[in-house]
Amino acid sequence: MEDIAQKYPEAIHYHKGGKIQVMPRRSLETERELSLAYTPGVALPVEEIRKNHLKAFEYTSKGHLVAVISNGTACLGLGNVGAIACKPVMEGKAVLFKRFAHLDAFDIEVNEKDPDKFIDIVKAIAPTFGGINLEDIRAPECFYIERRLKAETDIPVMHDDQHGTAIISGAALMNALQITQKKMENLKVVVIGAGAAAISCARFYRTLGVQEIIMFDSRGLIHNKREDINAVKREFVSNAKYATYKDALKGADVLLGLSKADLIQPDDIMGMNKDPMVFAMSNPIPEIMPEVAKAARPDILMATGRSDYPNQINNVLAFPYIFKGALKVRSHCINEEMKLATAKALAQIAQLNVPPELNAMYNKQLEFGREYLIPSAFDPRLSEFVSGAVAQAAVESNASRLQ
Repeated sequence: MEDIAQKYPEAIHYHKGGKIQVMPRRSLETERELSLAYTPGVALPVEEIRKNHLKAFEYTSKGHLVAVISNGTACLGLGNVGAIACKPVMEGKAVLFKRFAHLDAFDIEVNEKDPDKFIDIVKAIAPTFGGINLEDIRAPECFYIERRLKAETDIPVMHDDQHGTAIISGAALMNALQITQKKMENLKVVVIGAGAAAISCARFYRTLGVQEIIMFDSRGLIHNKREDINAVKREFVSNAKYATYKDALKGADVLLGLSKADLIQPDDIMGMNKDPMVFAMSNPIPEIMPEVAKAARPDILMATGRSDYPNQINNVLAFPYIFKGALKVRSHCINEEMKLATAKALAQIAQLNVPPELNAMYNKQLEFGREYLIPSAFDPRLSEFVSGAVAQAAVESNASRLQ
């Protein structure tokens, strides 16, 4: 925390008074406009919605309003800070929805750790919103909560901590393979960490075609003889007999780190295959710093969760546009087809010529390659390009409710 305070001394002042506010979309300056905004004029859309609930997307903010909901049990890398302490993060998420996708978002902090009670609360308020972004909820409860809410509500629900990291790192992986000429089905992937993001990344990589995934949690290799692993981790039991992740990294192509700071040493990656892909995403301090990794392996393709290094795996590249695309076609869910479409769209944009204004912003020439596997979060093409791909996938997979 001292490092963050020194690097961003203006952070506390920036957050004073909060980061969001409510602004009216319609004029309310005359007596007639008052009658339109409230009684008696408001009775007309009420009747329309009563007869057809989908009309709420037309006559209320539902069609462009997302709930950002957390109980604060896994706030960033800070742990179980509680509902009220995670509010600055949820407000920040709401600001990102507005800035990048022009969607309104309310942050809702729920002081409830019991998963079933939490689900009941979220279900009860779901009619207000067009979509629900779950955030910073600890594993394994987050899997259960998301699964039930997806099944028991009629609007898109996504736990971004899981899927955002998976989708964006998946896009980086696609482009890394194009550069190295490796094949997805031939990769050996070592995952260090077995929390929500790690599990979802591993699942998504399987969707992309990866066949060999070796996963480690805080107790070691997840193998078929262990009896202390939950049902979610059991999806990734291995028949291998690696004593440590250091052994598993010998002959590996991909290291996916979602664990803790400074865990990986230079010697650990020396035995990885040619053109190793190291996605070290512990935040704010990755498992191995890029300059350390590159000194050990000049042929490395490196990504982190930090904005001050190339190839930032930043969830803002995905979640605003996933919800924008879903709401655009009134999708009742966010399915695998929509997530895959997001990853492919992100990979495709990174390969295009970078707009001049981005080069000016970064004061350097950005171009597709080892140092630019995924696009900048400020690429102006993202909003329409990615949300359009998501909307098309929703329609093609019959998730859209538009006729």
